[in-house]
Amino acid sequence: MRSVISGMMRRSGMLASSKAWCRPYSLIPMVIEHSSRGERAYDIFSRLLKERIVCINGPINDDTAHVVVAQLLFLESENPSKPIHMYLNSPGGHVTAGLAIYDTMQYIRSPINTICLGQAASMASLLLAAGAKGERRALPNATVMIHQPSGGYSGQAKDMTIHTKQIVRIWDSLNALYSKHTGQSIEVIQKNMDRDYFMTPEEAKEFGIIDEVIDERPMSLVTDAVGKEGKEGKEKSSK
Repeated sequence: MRSVISGMMRRSGMLASSKAWCRPYSLIPMVIEHSSRGERAYDIFSRLLKERIVCINGPINDDTAHVVVAQLLFLESENPSKPIHMYLNSPGGHVTAGLAIYDTMQYIRSPINTICLGQAASMASLLLAAGAKGERRALPNATVMIHQPSGGYSGQAKDMTIHTKQIVRIWDSLNALYSKHTGQSIEVIQKNMDRDYFMTPEEAKEFGIIDEVIDERPMSLVTDAVGKEGKEGKEKSSK
């Protein structure tokens, strides 16, 4: 954490500079969809949301959490029994923002399939591990990293003591959550989170963060799109 509340985004030689972390997406592609009802334009992320796909790209902060939580709640209201597919490529970020997403993942009834591409570091690795059992995946060249929260605070001695206790409390909570989702003991989690601990997808699978390493999209993740195309084709032929 950069402060007690602000997260697990720590140093890492493999990650880009802080400027790269904060770079906005200046160009969002648009998709033109043709159907029996005519033509409609979507931004790419709205179109993916129709397929119950949620993307977490870049740092996890309050803005990210605000959008992702809203998407998860919306998709659950649409169909609480249908899976949601969460794609992660993130260096981590603020603990409180990450836990807001985590708690929402546990709160809603829809199962969430998690997929890591690029990297799932720090808070992002917890979100990856928090997916539905048997449905947590990573692509073969992804990187997974876990570590303890870090932070800095300056002020009066009593305030520093309060913030130090808060960091320790957060670390204990995170250790318990990683233990819950990986099946590892608290002692093993603490030992490996003491410093930046990088894992290949195979190592992450062995550790219990993911269930499967994949190099192509399973048919179970494209069924919705195939089904919709077939339905629209039938509508056109009937007219």
